[in-house]
This record gives sequence, C-alpha cells and structure tokens, in this order.
Amino acid sequence: MKDWLRALPKAELHLHIEGALEPELMFALAERNGVTLPYDSVDAVRAAYDFEDLPSFLGLYYQGMGVLHTQDDFFDLAMAYFARAREDGVAHVELSFDPQAHVVRGVPLEAPFEGLLAACREARSRYDISSALIMSFLRDRDSSEALEVFEQATPWHSMIDAVGLDSAERDHPPGRFAEVFARARAAGIPGVAHAGEEGPAAYIREAWEALEVCRIDHGVRCLEDPDLVARLRDAQVPLTVCPLSNVKLKVTDTLAEHPLPALREAGLNVTLNSDDPAYFGGGMLDNYAACHTAFDWTRDDFIDMTRNALQAAFMAEERREMLLEKLRGMAAPR
Repeated sequence: MKDWLRALPKAELHLHIEGALEPELMFALAERNGVTLPYDSVDAVRAAYDFEDLPSFLGLYYQGMGVLHTQDDFFDLAMAYFARAREDGVAHVELSFDPQAHVVRGVPLEAPFEGLLAACREARSRYDISSALIMSFLRDRDSSEALEVFEQATPWHSMIDAVGLDSAERDHPPGRFAEVFARARAAGIPGVAHAGEEGPAAYIREAWEALEVCRIDHGVRCLEDPDLVARLRDAQVPLTVCPLSNVKLKVTDTLAEHPLPALREAGLNVTLNSDDPAYFGGGMLDNYAACHTAFDWTRDDFIDMTRNALQAAFMAEERREMLLEKLRGMAAPR
C-alpha cells in the first residue's frame, strides 16, 4: 500500500517551510552564519521535540529559524524539503513562510522571497514539482506590523499566490487582521488562515467571514459547531488537516482518536498535509501511511482526499488537469 500511496500525485497545501528545517541543516547553517545553538548535537535537538502544545513548539520553531540569514540559506532549506517531497511522491507544494519573523531579526525581505522563489523554479526544473508561495502573518504580533510588511513586499506581490495567518492561535482572533487581508484581496491575492487547531470553532467562522479566506488551515474543531459544519460542507471549503502534527501538539492524544473520520463522514472537504515535517514526525507519505494504519482507509478514500487537494491548490489549470488525469488513472476499475 505504501508504494501505491507514494505514487499518488499528492499536493501539499499546508507546509511551513521554516518547519522543514532538519537538525542536520540547522547545524550546517549555524556554522555557515556564525550562530551558536543551545544544543551540542543533532540528537540533542531531536530530544527537544517533545512538545506539550503549540506554544511550546513555537519557542523551538522560532529559535531554529534564527540560522536563516541569506538568500542562499532559504534556497538550501527549500531545496532540502523539495528533495524529500520528491521521494514522498509529492507533485505540488504550497510553501508558507513567515517574513515578519525574519524581518524582526534584521533579515531583509529579499532573502526569503528570492531564495524561496529560486528554489521553486529549481524544483520545477529538477523534480517536476510545481509550487505556490504563501506569505503568512503572525497572529500573535500586532496587525499593523503585518500590514507594514505586506506593503514592504509590494515588489513581490505578483509572485505571492496567497496570504496566510499562523502562529499561536489561542486568544488571538483572526478578525484583527481583516484590513491586511482586504488589502491583499484588492491586490488580487487570496487568503488562507489557521483556525480551529488550538482555538475554538468560532475562530473558523471568523476567519471565513471577516478575512474572506478560501481555505481553512487545520479546522478540526469545526465539529463543535454543527451549523458551521453544515455551512463548510455546503460551500465545500477546503480544510488542510495535518494528522501527525495534531498528535504531536496534543490536539488529539492519538491518531486513532483524531476527528478526521468524523470530518469526512460529515461531508467536509478534507485534505492531508504535514505542517512542519521536521518537527512532527514525517512528511506527506508518513501522514498518508499513518492514516491508512489508523483508519483502514481504502484507495478510494485517499484518491478522494488527493483530488480535494489538487482542486483546491493554487496552480495553473493545465497543470491541475494533468495531475487529476494521473490521479484518475490510479482509480480502481468499477
């Protein structure tokens, strides 16, 4: 089954590129840039990957990205991820990144933008992986800062496929960022937002209504609000669910207890993603395989969720149809 899952033309819609920073590359970039890490070995870093919740993870996440200084650093980070994604059979990747977290460290916007865009071009040429770039805002920082950084990124607006909202969710309602999301829509840039991971179902509704997003990242707590579930189902709003991430961050105790089956039974538009693969126990293939083990899903189940992702992805229609055709070719004969 795993070989068949690898062959699926998977689309990764929820991937934080800074969360793809493996300890080995973290140490290499620290040496390159003269950064002293509070760990003496790769094993010591991995031992720290025992998180109590989202905030405890974010502390290590922001500490790790401190090794990213130059355009080459971001290029190397993304290419390392693309190489692993290729091995997982990923055909399309949507890279979210957090420019505010870099700007406040004195890193110019050119470094992440140009490094990541160069990697996206190289991945298409080298691996035939298409990609999209999502500029995410940090919800635990002031919304005026998000707006300022968005304006500073004007030279790259035509290369941004979407804006997003991430970081610590609890007590940080999405509605505070309505102005910057409206500014992005005026520039022709759609929005996505994290909601309903550690925050309540009300944040999902608020992100959808106040920010007018086209996708909800995570969204697993929507089941707490039956009316919201009905609205999400009727509109077929994509949910970018991250199973292994949810277990690692204690959103659910075990994968067997994850609400994924209930989300699908409710008729919701579910996709599978890795979130921060370096920290959460695996990439796309690991998430697909773990769900097969936990839920005994059939090939048709995985084809449905892969189709959902391809249809929700920010990609050229010609590319979408080509990947959907490949997916149709993997379906069992009726």
